[in-house]
Amino acid sequence: MIPFLDLKNINLRHREVFHAALDQVLDSGWLILGEQTRLFENEFAQYCGAKECVGVANGLEALHLVLRAWDIGPGDEVVVPTNTYIATWLAVTQTGANIVPVEPDLATYNLDPKRLAKAITPRTKAVIPVHLYGQTAQMDAIMELAQHHGFKVLEDAAQAHGATLLDRKAGHWGHAAAFSFYPGKNLGALGDAGAVTTDDPELAQRLRALRNYGSVLKYQNQEIGFNSRLDELQSAFLRAKLPQLDSDNQHRQRIADLYLERLKHVPGLALPLIALGHRHAWHLFVVRHAQRDLLQKKLQERGIGTLIHYPIAPHLQQAYQHLRMREGSYPISEKIHSEILSLPIGPTLNLNDAESVADTLVHACAEL
Repeated sequence: MIPFLDLKNINLRHREVFHAALDQVLDSGWLILGEQTRLFENEFAQYCGAKECVGVANGLEALHLVLRAWDIGPGDEVVVPTNTYIATWLAVTQTGANIVPVEPDLATYNLDPKRLAKAITPRTKAVIPVHLYGQTAQMDAIMELAQHHGFKVLEDAAQAHGATLLDRKAGHWGHAAAFSFYPGKNLGALGDAGAVTTDDPELAQRLRALRNYGSVLKYQNQEIGFNSRLDELQSAFLRAKLPQLDSDNQHRQRIADLYLERLKHVPGLALPLIALGHRHAWHLFVVRHAQRDLLQKKLQERGIGTLIHYPIAPHLQQAYQHLRMREGSYPISEKIHSEILSLPIGPTLNLNDAESVADTLVHACAEL
């Protein structure tokens, strides 16, 4: 069996440094908002090319707290992609602002700047482009729109650690960027964790208060805040893994190159498109096929693990029934969600197994 992602062995590679990190935290006696978090924030900001990094509890909170820090709320509009994980939408809903869904470019799966331009109104306060699967959205075009219309741009970079556009990293394009360090990410913690990067020191300072009950000085609460802190142990683990992120991404690139070459002539199979000027982080390698469910079943029977990211578009989730967005409301996103299939990819997948995945997929497609 070739698993979709061998998370156990990904982390076992770091066993010794994890134990050393644990000892550092235990010896310090400081478990929340201490030296490890401060150091990780500095190191990750430097990695992204940003001036500031604020560690928070998870990727959803990274999105949510930025919107709060920008005072976005009821009556405001926030543009989100129709094709994304539901967390992007939830962050907006939690502020009371109105969601404005915009369809993606079918070739890249990311927010289409031309459709975005048509969705902007005087009430548009922010746009959240998602760097889906590991490829940055068309941030140069999106930032031009933001400058012209005066709205904020919050990158959802949860899947794009190390991805670049025009040699500029994800996390250093928008006014702020939200990262998730969920264990399965390219840079994954050993539990939930997240962060915000920005060049805005005032935003960073407010985020530090919002994540900590609205307090910068202990027992002095300047505003109504939240409990959303990146703890010391996860910070120490992330610091241990960060130096290997680029080499892990390079291995993902080798696997992606193999897939792109072996699968390029398979009838009915749509492969990822890497847009000009982009360097993909390959968090996921996603193909599309009209008979996706049958294809997944055939691969499973042959010992190939796959996943679907994601089977149901946010507007069709029960959580958003109150918005009355029926099936057919966003046909591009619905087509994507009905056809996508994520193949095995990761830093511990060897190239021989990747070849087996590709060969098995070729034979499975021929049987459909």
